[in-house]
Amino acid sequence: MSSSHLTALHAALERAVLDPKYHDVLMLIKAVRNGLVYGTKVRFPHALVMIFLFRTAPLPTKLRLIFKATRTHARNLALFALLYKGTMLALRQTRAFQKEGPYDAFASGLVGGYFVFGRVRSSLNQQIVTYIFARVMLGLGALAIKPAAEGGLGVVGPEAAEVVRRNAWPCFASLSWAVVMVLFRYHPETLQGSLRSSMTYIYANADHWDSLRNWIWHNK
Repeated sequence: MSSSHLTALHAALERAVLDPKYHDVLMLIKAVRNGLVYGTKVRFPHALVMIFLFRTAPLPTKLRLIFKATRTHARNLALFALLYKGTMLALRQTRAFQKEGPYDAFASGLVGGYFVFGRVRSSLNQQIVTYIFARVMLGLGALAIKPAAEGGLGVVGPEAAEVVRRNAWPCFASLSWAVVMVLFRYHPETLQGSLRSSMTYIYANADHWDSLRNWIWHNK
């Protein structure tokens, strides 16, 4: 294909992706693309480190586990993006002037959350959902003390809100670590697998050595 044909093809594609009548379909495709890319970027380095650090297995097995975790994370984020954006689009099109309703984001997140993360309780899904849950709690806490005039809930006055801002994080951080250490100490089976493995490596394995080599140079 000549350079002139390539230039013409590029121009035609450029016009298509900028045409408003294709916006909704292209938006869904881009949402899927972004979910795949972000899921790969986030999961691949994490899986690489965790599997090589904590798994004892032949190299091909480790590589397969890394690929599987990366593929699953990327696929789940891509599918959630498709369901969320698709449901938002469908709900908007049911209304006059195609305006977004006040509960569309909640309903769309509910649909995506159930079909992608709610039906299978895998360790990877638990990691993602608990990550989201922690951010939700922090966000709701910030929203609760934000003045109503600024779009918040305003459940406390300005002086009380300042006290909360000053003390909430130290209390939250301290209690989180206190509770997780109690769970690890007495009920480790209740913790997610990768968290339990990392805590075992740092804290439990520190109690045992039988030579200079596995005291400081190696863990075991």
